[in-house]
Amino acid sequence: MNNLLDPKLVIQTELKRIEEDCIHSGKSHFNASDRWTTYHYWLGVPSVVLSALAGTAFLRDYGNIAGIMSVIVGILTSLMTFLKPSERASIHKGSGGQYLALRNDARVFREIRLTCVCDEQAAIDGMDEFTKRRNELNQASPQFSKKDFLRARDGIDKGEATHRVDKEGS
Repeated sequence: MNNLLDPKLVIQTELKRIEEDCIHSGKSHFNASDRWTTYHYWLGVPSVVLSALAGTAFLRDYGNIAGIMSVIVGILTSLMTFLKPSERASIHKGSGGQYLALRNDARVFREIRLTCVCDEQAAIDGMDEFTKRRNELNQASPQFSKKDFLRARDGIDKGEATHRVDKEGS
């Protein structure tokens, strides 16, 4: 059957593309969030520990050691201020959540509403709304790394993003 002859089938196909884009983008953003959270801890925890040790070393008259530790603390806190890993992690997590919400909304529309919608224009309007939301998310979301995407794709290919009910239905 040629998809061009059945408008609902064409819309259904496009909604599946949106869902696929969203699951890949969502998981990639969650991977980026995890990565930036790790950076936050790798910079923050040593900074706190070294700061406390430098204070102790200073009080015990180990000025050279305290000075070296203080310089390292300064570098680590400068990196935290410049890179803002906690903020980046939060932004990526929010983007990931928005992509997954869009994916879920598109799936529900495709599987439930589209089958009940008799009006072809309402189906087109619904699809247009999902396309607009995806485009807005693509423009507003920060860039994730290629490594974040590859990890997401590998996880999706392994079935990490598939619902149990979808596995049982196959």
